[in-house]
Amino acid sequence: MILEWVNLADLFRIKGIGEEYSDLLEEAGVDSVVELAKRDPENLHAKMAEVNAKEKLVRRLPTLNEIKDWIEQAKKLPKKVEH
Repeated sequence: MILEWVNLADLFRIKGIGEEYSDLLEEAGVDSVVELAKRDPENLHAKMAEVNAKEKLVRRLPTLNEIKDWIEQAKKLPKKVEH
């Protein structure tokens, strides 16, 4: 449980990711900055749309460009969480 909170707080370092989008990312299989940095933007966008269609977690899906930006930010952020 604590590791989940730590990873969630780490995701909040990405500009544009707040509570709603972090929940959607987690449901789409992304639970950390390290995991986000590894993702393909098009695939992640499609998965987030699929998850949100079922779960209704956010009113507005992030755009593909927003997701690309998040991934680029994740690649550049210094690693803060070790486990």
